[in-house]
Amino acid sequence: MSFTHFDEEGRSRMVDVTAKTDTVREATAKGRIIMKPETLKLVLESRMEKGNVFEVARVAGIMAVKKTGDLIPMCHPLNVTAVDVYFYPDTEKSEIEIEVTAKLTGKTGIEMEALTGVSVAALTIYDMCKAVDKGMVISDVRLMKKSGGKSGTFVRDGE
Repeated sequence: MSFTHFDEEGRSRMVDVTAKTDTVREATAKGRIIMKPETLKLVLESRMEKGNVFEVARVAGIMAVKKTGDLIPMCHPLNVTAVDVYFYPDTEKSEIEIEVTAKLTGKTGIEMEALTGVSVAALTIYDMCKAVDKGMVISDVRLMKKSGGKSGTFVRDGE
């Protein structure tokens, strides 16, 4: 097995995708942030002091998708063409599920961008709510599906 991010001498490198064909690529990732019921109630009632938690986290998620190439050392900077960020609060579980879908036409996948968008959206929710709940937990950040490119389609089983 060879590692694509290292050359024959073991030096780090960015994978050369020059010869790859441009294809439409899309990836969806999810994650969750678990919090106290009182915290979730404040979020849902838009009573958090720092403002509208969902809209600030949505913008943060979009910005993170666009900046992934600057954050993850071997990721290519991509010309992202679409990003959607959704929040699904669950009062019974006292959590918010975050879903990010990112899209482009290009030579390399967009999975890392979707995962980064989820992570940063969750971190933003944490930041906006930490004054009332430092015990929040960010968990289960995972790729749900991806399409396009040489490796084809992936869909996570069981979800």
